[in-house]
Amino acid sequence: MNTAIITGASSGIGKAIALELSKHVKHIVINSLRHPDLLQTTHDLIIANGVDCLSIVGDICDYDFTKSLVNTTYDNFGSIDVLINNAGISYIGLLTDMSYLDWRNIIDTNLTSVFNTCNQVVPYMVSQNSGHIINISSIWGNNGASCEVAYSASKGGMNAFTKSLAKELAPSNIRVNAVACGVIDTHMNQCFSPEEMSDLMDTIPLGRLGTPEEVALFVQTLIQSPGYLTGQVITLDGGYI
Repeated sequence: MNTAIITGASSGIGKAIALELSKHVKHIVINSLRHPDLLQTTHDLIIANGVDCLSIVGDICDYDFTKSLVNTTYDNFGSIDVLINNAGISYIGLLTDMSYLDWRNIIDTNLTSVFNTCNQVVPYMVSQNSGHIINISSIWGNNGASCEVAYSASKGGMNAFTKSLAKELAPSNIRVNAVACGVIDTHMNQCFSPEEMSDLMDTIPLGRLGTPEEVALFVQTLIQSPGYLTGQVITLDGGYI
């Protein structure tokens, strides 16, 4: 396994995945739309592990930008072996309070970007007759969450996308899986008050939030899993759902 692309890698789960994969691959390309300073920090930590790294700031909701990112990856490193679709945003609020632009932003960031990256990466993986795509999803894509209709819909779409693409690419020896994360300790959940967070943890059988590092370790486990594992949306939620 030589080259991995990770989106949404400036912090949280994406950063943790990038650092974990830097122990196992030769080349990593990381991307984020915002916080270029944080993305640079991730880049520097990867380089410190002795791994080649390209840090590319830009919007993967933009098809042309995504095409450029993928082509740049291949031109520099000669293969694309792993794609981690991690970029995502949330919106908490009533559906009736949500604007059309809010809706489009959630769907484009969480789902259209996955089409963009896969659409561009898959031809390279097909030519190699190998590859692994892992989509970072959510338990709310399976069960739905009140006041998170758009987020739940985007992750539900990601889950269906994962299962369908896995069937399409299996003859080319390309695996596609997703991780349905529970409540992970990232900035996305900093909107909750300490009291709300305490109440939330009381509902999780393990009694705590998951960590980005735990997600990263599980992603690496998926990459190294038997070749027969594909088309799965695997829950990692401390027993919550």
